[in-house]
Amino acid sequence: MGNLLKVLTREIENYPHFFLDFENAQPTEGEREVWNQVNSVLQDSESILSGLQAYKGAGQEIRDAIQNPNDFMQQERAWNSVCPLVIKLKKFYSFSLRLEEALQSLLECLTCPPFTPTQHLEREQALAKQFAEILHFTLRFDELKMRIPAIQNDFSYYRRTISRNRINNMNLDIENEVNNEMANRMSLFYAEATPMLKTLSNATTNFVTENKSLPLENTTDCLSTMASVCKVMLETPEYSSRFSSEDTLLFCMRVMVGVIILYDHVHPNGAFNKSSKIDMKGCIKVLKDQPADNVEGLLNALKFTTKHLNDESTPKNIRTMLQ
Repeated sequence: MGNLLKVLTREIENYPHFFLDFENAQPTEGEREVWNQVNSVLQDSESILSGLQAYKGAGQEIRDAIQNPNDFMQQERAWNSVCPLVIKLKKFYSFSLRLEEALQSLLECLTCPPFTPTQHLEREQALAKQFAEILHFTLRFDELKMRIPAIQNDFSYYRRTISRNRINNMNLDIENEVNNEMANRMSLFYAEATPMLKTLSNATTNFVTENKSLPLENTTDCLSTMASVCKVMLETPEYSSRFSSEDTLLFCMRVMVGVIILYDHVHPNGAFNKSSKIDMKGCIKVLKDQPADNVEGLLNALKFTTKHLNDESTPKNIRTMLQ
């Protein structure tokens, strides 16, 4: 079983409880091929986050250019400031496509017959860890992106300028990098409040749609089991104390929220319904027991990026907990 320890052999309140060693799980020979593919994507994730964190925007240059429409130098200065930023935004967007592919490879492994999702987590904990790392990255990316309004301002200015120059029959080298079709796709991506999460939600939904022979429960049970794993590790000092780093607790919180959101988008009844296999009351309580600074963004993600929270079938006490 490697580093996945089944710490409780019975189900409590019908929710499976596991301890998954997110810090040390290593791939077995059977996992190696997919693990290597996904790892080649994940190893670029920190540089993507660093690039986003360092994003400063060209707000001042754009304002100067708009206020001085006849000043060629101001126009050129704004354009020369925006172009490298657009190349950077394309890099982030392209990474989301690689992440989408990686997620679907992992879902294929963690949901395929004859094993149940729980058995997959026991047998393939290194792939489960990578699945968690994708979710962890996704929520970190989106938390950062929400604090950078300059991204959409810069990209809007870029598109307006490209259109204007196209009318003037100017040939712009940057269109070789970001053509009109790419600009349209990027525009849709950055218009989302949480673009990476939206990408993963769509990827999971598409995975279910494209694999009609695979029961939906295989995918949703994989997500609900992962949520339960994280919840138990967060609420049980005996388990959380096994981690060597406090960062792993924040990792668990992000992963728990990420799988809840995916479950809510993929399951017809969502995550908040009484029939849901996720203990939503317990998960929200675990988050609220943490320092407010650590969880504000995560609680907002549950409020604003889930699909079924405001359904009539959502128990009133769950809605109240998230107000």
